[in-house]
Amino acid sequence: MDILPILSTLRRHKLTAWLLILEIALTCAIVCNAVFLIGQRLERMDMPSGVAEHELLQIQVADMVAPANPYARVAEDMAVLRQVPGVISVASSNQVPFGSSSSNSNIRLDPAQVRWTLSATTYFGENLPKTLGTRLVSGRDLESSDFVDVDVAMKALGTGDAKHLPSVILITQTLAERLWPGQNPLGHIIYLAPTVGLRVVGVLDSLVRPNAYDISKAQYTTIVPLRMGANKDQSYLIRCRPEDRAHVLDAALAALKKVDPQRVVTTRRSFDEVRRKFFQDDRAMAGMLVGVIAALLIVTALGIVGLASFWVAQRRRTIGVRRALGATRRNILNYFQTENFLLATIGIALGMALAYAINLFLMLHYELPRLPAIYFPVGAIALWLIGQLAVLGPALRAAAVPPVVATRSV
Repeated sequence: MDILPILSTLRRHKLTAWLLILEIALTCAIVCNAVFLIGQRLERMDMPSGVAEHELLQIQVADMVAPANPYARVAEDMAVLRQVPGVISVASSNQVPFGSSSSNSNIRLDPAQVRWTLSATTYFGENLPKTLGTRLVSGRDLESSDFVDVDVAMKALGTGDAKHLPSVILITQTLAERLWPGQNPLGHIIYLAPTVGLRVVGVLDSLVRPNAYDISKAQYTTIVPLRMGANKDQSYLIRCRPEDRAHVLDAALAALKKVDPQRVVTTRRSFDEVRRKFFQDDRAMAGMLVGVIAALLIVTALGIVGLASFWVAQRRRTIGVRRALGATRRNILNYFQTENFLLATIGIALGMALAYAINLFLMLHYELPRLPAIYFPVGAIALWLIGQLAVLGPALRAAAVPPVVATRSV
């Protein structure tokens, strides 16, 4: 179809045409970036933890009266929990994957480094790899002889007494590759402080950080052999079969209460609940963005329908004349669809430039990655389709205008 008549008609309706173009441009820009942000949230929510998620329980307890021997209390609790029917493994831990708090250490590869290489989370507690279910890909697990009491280690750190500090460490495969690309990490030394050098004895397949906000650094994780004593919020991890979690949790709580009826349970949950709580804001944000996209597309479609209907009503006599001169219904239908396609194309082109500008702003102020180019053609195709579907109703009404309209007086 010759588009010159279409362009001639649009020049006579500049204001309404540009309003529609700007509406499509804004919709294109916002939708492209919103879909990209939804993808980022979904990718984050799908982040692997490296643990047996559906087999894990967490219990946190607080003693009303400090025990005479905090380390003996933890050992007693763990022994009691192991006796609970259905329990596969028990660990004490200072934190949990996807937890609300994180203990981190600045890692150096040389004690003389002024600036640390990176920051990694530090898990400590007994029996963690087995209980968490994280797989050891090389080297060995931590042994009982590797562990040092936290209080002893803190005193030794202050005096520089290396004999009473841990000497070995477990790290994740991702961290190993980041520190020593292409090398065997076993035997290498990591410095958590200039006087604390820990030899890598084992490499874990995967273990996520508690506050895993940055996906690229989510697996920068270590396990240090520090033995914990009972504190005001002691955390125990329990591994059992998924179908046993409910009754194991109840039985474990009863067993701990039996050891000390006065203690307070501050947390009791499955790891599924931990993950769900950690990503609840991401789910809410993704849902909100989906709502924004739907609203924008609906408003844009209604705008196209309204404008096309207005133009059809204005041009009824012109359409009748064209029909009288031999134009078919299909010619009229194609006319309005082509007109809408041209307007949508101009709006999409402007929208893509605006989408790129918005992405640059988000990259600069919120450290988001660059918007992948694939989102531009996908957004364009979606808006073209919506535009063609929205104009179809008014275009069919225009095509149904009979030639006799041309003979009627205005």
